[in-house]
Amino acid sequence: MAGKRKSKNSGTGWLQKIYAAIIVAGMWQLYIWLAKDSYLVGPWDIIRLLVSPESQLWYHGLISARRIFLSLAIALLLGIPIGLFLGRNLRVDQVVAPFIYLFYPIPKIVFLPLVFVLLGLGDASRVLLITLTVFFQILVSTRDAARSLPLEATYSIRSLGGGRWALYRHVLLPYCLPKVFTALRISIGTASAVLFFAESFATSTGLGYLIMDSWGQFDYEMMIAAICGMSLLGLLLYSLVELLESRICSWAHLADNS
Repeated sequence: MAGKRKSKNSGTGWLQKIYAAIIVAGMWQLYIWLAKDSYLVGPWDIIRLLVSPESQLWYHGLISARRIFLSLAIALLLGIPIGLFLGRNLRVDQVVAPFIYLFYPIPKIVFLPLVFVLLGLGDASRVLLITLTVFFQILVSTRDAARSLPLEATYSIRSLGGGRWALYRHVLLPYCLPKVFTALRISIGTASAVLFFAESFATSTGLGYLIMDSWGQFDYEMMIAAICGMSLLGLLLYSLVELLESRICSWAHLADNS
């Protein structure tokens, strides 16, 4: 029963996304017909570029996808364990917390010139900037969730003979995962914005570069197609996070529905 409900909700979600895309495409085409603006191209021309296997969009899109997927993976692998540890070790947290409060509010994109100077103009600089953006969001959310774990849950696992590892694996991590996924969903938009800025300077690859290069060459068709490509990349990431959350944290959704 739960599986049917889950698949039904997933299908409804995709139908809503398709429905919204059709409305946006229709309004886009209507504006072109009414305004008769020669600088804009219709949605069907953009779709043709997006689906063409010979389009350079695929090359640049795969590079951007690799950068942001790698950044998200590093941020999760670092942010979750550190956040869990700080959330359950108050003395260490008191030492580390001032540094978190210092760096967390700073827009990480301002470090772009400094990172380029220190690490060069390669992918490492761009991946680091995106990783920092997502890392602090994951770290703070995981840490706060770990600190809010009810004491009854700790007593229960210890009464069954479970040690620290059992507490982290079977109680603390599952308890924090819904908050982690929420933080990850929120971070995707910011990470995509940082990706665009990082690819707009001193590189010849990525969707951010393609957008700015097409703009400079007055190739508005490719520029708009690249913008749509970056939007689709963000939508893909968001949908993937939703899918993983529905699989890993299905118990949380069942509790909410009940």
